[in-house]
Amino acid sequence: MKTNALEDADITAALYEASRAGVKVELIVRDSCRIRPGVSGLSENVTVISIVSRFLEHARIYHFRNGGEDEYFIGSADLMTRNLESRVELVIPVEDPALKVELAKLLELQLKDMRNAWDMNADGTYVQRQPARRGVTSLGSQQHCIKAAEDRQAEANRLRRRKPRAIAHRLVR
Repeated sequence: MKTNALEDADITAALYEASRAGVKVELIVRDSCRIRPGVSGLSENVTVISIVSRFLEHARIYHFRNGGEDEYFIGSADLMTRNLESRVELVIPVEDPALKVELAKLLELQLKDMRNAWDMNADGTYVQRQPARRGVTSLGSQQHCIKAAEDRQAEANRLRRRKPRAIAHRLVR
């Protein structure tokens, strides 16, 4: 799951129950987080990271492996009691296979971030991740996304410059 905040007691209890049942729970929570990972008998299967970088992200992505089938949802709400009980919030399924692949890539990229990710400890404190080797400066997940956007823009510009010539060539014939 990727969300800005996780403070709802019912959601937290459900995630603890899932962890005790052996479900791997990976959370990307930028701000406040009620759950505590790595507590013996409670949350050994839970990891929580927070990514702090250039952008204040507002993506909410929920990925479940339901009986081995990957299900993705996107929405607007954080997992906060006020959002879940006092507002009208939407979470919608993502059904397009290509979009599911994009969401999977984004979640994987962020879960592996070694530049801007902070791991939450069982006591609620955070430790910033460090690249595996000294002197290696890996890009953070947001920097990877910026680079991908720049590459898409360059390709769009290349195609746009090419199109008028192709049209002019057809008109001359």
